[in-house]
Amino acid sequence: MNSAKLELTVGIFMLIGILCLGYLSIKLGKMELLGGNYYRVVARFDSVSGLKQGARVEVAGVEVGAVERITLEKESGDRAELILKIKDGVNLTDDVIASVRTSGIIGDKFIKLKPGGSDQMLKEGSKIRETESAIDIEELVSKFIHGNVD
Repeated sequence: MNSAKLELTVGIFMLIGILCLGYLSIKLGKMELLGGNYYRVVARFDSVSGLKQGARVEVAGVEVGAVERITLEKESGDRAELILKIKDGVNLTDDVIASVRTSGIIGDKFIKLKPGGSDQMLKEGSKIRETESAIDIEELVSKFIHGNVD
């Protein structure tokens, strides 16, 4: 009788431990099981060289979302189209400016959003009209070396 009670207690303890470990793995890994509380907006750039899916999206240095998907624009095929997922509590105006930036000298690339002064807010599926692509250092050096600096 005591042996069965001990085994049951150990089994319950192990189950609770496994559930806690699973919860921590999901939270620390920033995984989302049910989609999370986000809305999605679209931004189109001439170049997103070095930017990766999952890169952070910041407003005033605060992380407010992530890059969900990077594809080529369907209409022309010569621009990059990004789907940005933004946390629900963050209100972005329709004249926000999105730019590709680098953290530090050789750091990761991320999207920086600079709010505008409009009263209209972006909603699910809205498009960001103003974008700034990243500065391509290799291209600048190449132009300088070959004398094609404008």
